[in-house]
Amino acid sequence: MIREVFMPALSSTMTEGKIVSWVKSAGDKVEKGETVVVVESDKADMDVESFYEGYLAIIIVPAGEVAPVGAAIALVAETEAEIAAAQQQGAAAPTAAAAPAPSPAPVSAATSSAGLQQNVSRQNGRSVVSPRARKLAKEFKVDLNSIKGSGPNGRIVAEDVEAAAGKAQPAPVQQPVTVPAAPAPAPAAPAPAAAKPAPAPVPAIALSGQTVPMNALQNAVVRNMEASLSVPSFRVGYTITTDNLDKLYKQIKSKGVTMTGMLAKAVAVTLQKHPLLNACYVESGIQYRADINVAVAVAMDGGGLITPVLQNADRLDIYSLSRTWKDLVDRARTKQLKPDEYSTGTFTLSNLGMFGVDKFDAILPPNQGSILAIGSSRPQVVANEDGLMGVKRQMQVNITCDHRIIYGADAAAFLQDLAKLIETNPQSLTL
Repeated sequence: MIREVFMPALSSTMTEGKIVSWVKSAGDKVEKGETVVVVESDKADMDVESFYEGYLAIIIVPAGEVAPVGAAIALVAETEAEIAAAQQQGAAAPTAAAAPAPSPAPVSAATSSAGLQQNVSRQNGRSVVSPRARKLAKEFKVDLNSIKGSGPNGRIVAEDVEAAAGKAQPAPVQQPVTVPAAPAPAPAAPAPAAAKPAPAPVPAIALSGQTVPMNALQNAVVRNMEASLSVPSFRVGYTITTDNLDKLYKQIKSKGVTMTGMLAKAVAVTLQKHPLLNACYVESGIQYRADINVAVAVAMDGGGLITPVLQNADRLDIYSLSRTWKDLVDRARTKQLKPDEYSTGTFTLSNLGMFGVDKFDAILPPNQGSILAIGSSRPQVVANEDGLMGVKRQMQVNITCDHRIIYGADAAAFLQDLAKLIETNPQSLTL
């Protein structure tokens, strides 16, 4: 029997996927539950496994190319005798871009978030391993079965292999040594080979006049922003004095606390008093959220942005929250986040203040009622109630809200309470 491997839907918004790499080559034996291909979805790279045992007969969509969800990307033959027939079938198949969506009987992966977790967990006693980790394991001669993965749902990543190998370099290949029967004048030793210079960095491509295709993440941002245009929104600004927050940050910074963590915690605590700002509009009314999940926008090196989510940020202590944030950012930049780690936000922060931006407006994310834009904290000359001049550090924050459910007074009350917490009682964030 010849079965098709389909491009899976790795998220609810995914319409197409890019083949990052094929773990298996044409003709290779494929076990049930074994990773065969790595696919780039909107926000992450995911290992895709086979649901059947057989032989990867032909790869229809090579690495680097894009295919719509549901299109055939490879064929798996049940027996070696069927490989030739599968190759003929694959060669005659339409291109992935033109292929109609097949019936949902995918060999590759489940098409729901639950299925995604299956793809990155252990199945049938086999360890799911990232392609780079598998390569390093061969170099370091590390038994993958002896490693406990630290990636999502136990996935073995490169760092796990390096740790198991003691971060040793690959064992040098032993060259056979020919011992002469009798001493003989050694030929003049060649001059030691000069170390190969490090390859010069590739100069930046001159983009003037060029059209560069967007990657999957950038396309996802485009779709989200176009959806946001249909939402009637408004913006409210507020100036917050940060002297006490900055003082507290200096005291606990050495314990691993980040300013992003402190701001997220402050917002989450304030949202407890303002559940409407944590809600979103649905056709049947206002959907109040059971949890306060603060998403924070992070720019990606290859273009686009992602919003890792600090789930239940109001319930986490500031130290755990900061450690969680660091882990999320590290995995976001290597595209290893699980879908629920970037798609479950109920309120979003966008902090361009770290880049020295004074103030800006943020665009409302889909399925959220609010987003807070945070500017930089700067020394400002201000007058106190007695008319005396002084210097205080202040930052400008602007909140964008969905006007269908949130009104100006609601946003103003939230910002007022957020400012009160940051200005007068930031110490409570450490409790």
